[in-house]
Amino acid sequence: MGTRRRARELALQLLYQNELTDTAPEEMQLGFDEWQSAGESVREFADRLLRGTLAKISEIDAELVLQTAHWRLERLAAVDRNVLRLAMYELIYESDTPHAVIIDEAIEVAKKFGSEESGSFINGILDSVRKRIERGEVARPGVDEERP
Repeated sequence: MGTRRRARELALQLLYQNELTDTAPEEMQLGFDEWQSAGESVREFADRLLRGTLAKISEIDAELVLQTAHWRLERLAAVDRNVLRLAMYELIYESDTPHAVIIDEAIEVAKKFGSEESGSFINGILDSVRKRIERGEVARPGVDEERP
C-alpha cells in the first residue's frame, strides 16, 4: 500500500474518532498504535489532512449538503460522511494531487472501511464536486489564487 493511501486511511480513522469523541488530534494520535507505528511521511500527510479537514469542516459540510440535497448529513453513514469530508478537503483546499487520484483513493478507502455501496456513492458525490470545481462554482481559497 502506498504512503498516501495509508495516510488517508489513518486520517479517516482519526476523523471518525474525533466525530464520536471530540478528542483533540494530538490525544487521538498518542493513543493510536497504528499511528505510532506509521512512518514519518505517512503521519505528516495524515496529520495535514486531518487538521485541514477539521479546520474547514463547516465549509466542507456546507458543500456536502449542496451535493446531497436529499440527505441530511446525519443520515449518511459515518464512514461515508468522513471519507467525503477528507476527499473534499483535498479537492478544495489542496492542489498537489490530481482530482482523479483523490477520487480514486477515496473510493478505495470507502470500499475498505464502508459498506458494499460506499464506493459508488462516494464516486458519484465526489465526481459532482469535481465538476463544480472545474466550472468555478466552488471557491478554492489558497489554491485558485495561486493559479495564473
